[in-house]
Amino acid sequence: MRRLIPRSRRGSLVRFSIAAVLVIAFTATTTAVAGLLQFKQLVADISVSAPITHARITIPAPGHPQTILLIGSDHRAGEPFRQSNTDTMMLVHIDGGSSTINVMSVPRDLKVQIPEGGGFATDKINAAYSIGGPNLLVKVLKTQVFPGLQINHIIDVNFGGFQDLVNAIGCVYTDVDHRYYNNTQFTDYSSINLQPGYQRLCGSDALSFVRFRHTDSDLVRNARQQDFLRWAKAQYSIGQLVSNRDKLLRIFGKHTQTDSNLHSLDGLLNLFNLVAFSNGHSIKQIPFPAIFLPCGSGGTTTNAFGQTTQIAVTPCYLTATQSGEAAAYRAFMRPTKPAAHPAGHGKKHSRQPSAQSLADANLTGDVSDGQAQAAKISTSPLLPVYFPRAIATGSRYCTDGACTEGPIQNSYPRAYRIRGRDGTRYPAYRMTIVLNSLLGQYYGVQGTTWLKAPILSHPGATRTIHGKRLMEYFDGSKITMVAWETGGAAYWISNTLTSNLSNAQMLGIAASLARYRG
Repeated sequence: MRRLIPRSRRGSLVRFSIAAVLVIAFTATTTAVAGLLQFKQLVADISVSAPITHARITIPAPGHPQTILLIGSDHRAGEPFRQSNTDTMMLVHIDGGSSTINVMSVPRDLKVQIPEGGGFATDKINAAYSIGGPNLLVKVLKTQVFPGLQINHIIDVNFGGFQDLVNAIGCVYTDVDHRYYNNTQFTDYSSINLQPGYQRLCGSDALSFVRFRHTDSDLVRNARQQDFLRWAKAQYSIGQLVSNRDKLLRIFGKHTQTDSNLHSLDGLLNLFNLVAFSNGHSIKQIPFPAIFLPCGSGGTTTNAFGQTTQIAVTPCYLTATQSGEAAAYRAFMRPTKPAAHPAGHGKKHSRQPSAQSLADANLTGDVSDGQAQAAKISTSPLLPVYFPRAIATGSRYCTDGACTEGPIQNSYPRAYRIRGRDGTRYPAYRMTIVLNSLLGQYYGVQGTTWLKAPILSHPGATRTIHGKRLMEYFDGSKITMVAWETGGAAYWISNTLTSNLSNAQMLGIAASLARYRG
């Protein structure tokens, strides 16, 4: 069994997917590969909670790719699943021959047929978990969503485990795209109170952020969860994680149920061997091809004779075509070949964009609104305010008179300070721009003097436009962020959670950044 561990990595570290509900997976913990005794201790930590009985998994052959189902739930070991709910169903595919770890979230509102009383009932796929636990969920996924899917491992982490794990790794710096507010006293949704802008989220705030679905769709929440995974993975080195490995593994074992194969020495060695080769791989998000179905909130209607009729509530389902699901599944299983040169690397563009080029990128000049936003920001003299002279066509800046959720003002735009890891408070500001609020499509302009902010680490490519050396950050081929540094400060344009802005739009907006002179 020792031969499964690469000789070149003897005594080195292996990343283990410790997934915290909504996915701190492949980020949250690490362990040392220094002998079988440490793996036996790991087996003991994981075995604190009983394994998932009769798990519908396929035991993978050593060295072969593996697909893991990550579940985020409020289930506690020993309790019946009928009292439990899941917010997150995420498939993760690890392939030693791929340059990415492929991730795809399955929407909880996906319309399926669930076995019930000898027949079938129409329901949302998350109901499969409540009715029959992970095994029924896997059965529905394999028979109705992705025929041919083979699940090699199941990891089910409850919400308490997520909060504890986030706190144990020192919290996660998160690029919060807009104002989030809800008060449970007045709605059925969980409470949340977050301002826009790059910031450090811990425990309950991190959980409320990744679970939020009060004013947007299931697809946006899935994208938010995957982005949180990506930010967490980028922030913490193996050395940082391994220093807390014992604490992290105890938390993992206490709050997590897995298939019985991960309670065995052979199963863990097989998974860890594969993860070792995938340690430096980036996260690639595969979108689920969801189609929104019409839904209604019920209520009553009164006819001309004063007779009142109750209107049936139409559930808010999502669906997908078989061809769309098949294409997404192929993309999910397909290994990503490493590019010889990242897109755009080394390219230089010195020409100023013309009105025609802005139109081609679907951008609109909006200097006056950008200046109005900048005029409201009071920051340190160390942080000059830059604003984009062009924004995506059809979008608009958020102001406190619009886009605001909750009683707290001064969110749009927002001037604040980011607390760094060493406690230093760095001047910062955030401008929020909305593309479609109903679909949760917000993008942003961020500025800060924190040049070593974790989000700025490891750009995928650089290019020069308008004399600005722009750093590009990717999810697959999509640009998720474009950053620029000047005069001791960093500025960046963040795409929407669902990456609705094209690469040309992202680059055009970043290239149009201009300093506000008052």
